Amino acid sequence: MRTNVTRDSREIISILEADGWYEVARRGSHAQFKHPTKPGRVTVPHPKRDLPIGTVKSIEKQAGVKLT
Repeated sequence: MRTNVTRDSREIISILEADGWYEVARRGSHAQFKHPTKPGRVTVPHPKRDLPIGTVKSIEKQAGVKLT
């Protein structure tokens, strides 16, 4: 398991926004992001400081970005 993976939702959202993702919906403690050219939406629980590693890997896979 990688130990240098970003698990803070604020940092993950910053990385997504830098890659071109923008927020399209917020419901409760979850924000949904969409990209102009990449398919689908990515949901990020926010605010949360310590996301489970499985959730982080799922966000990486859906967004096509590395969260290192």
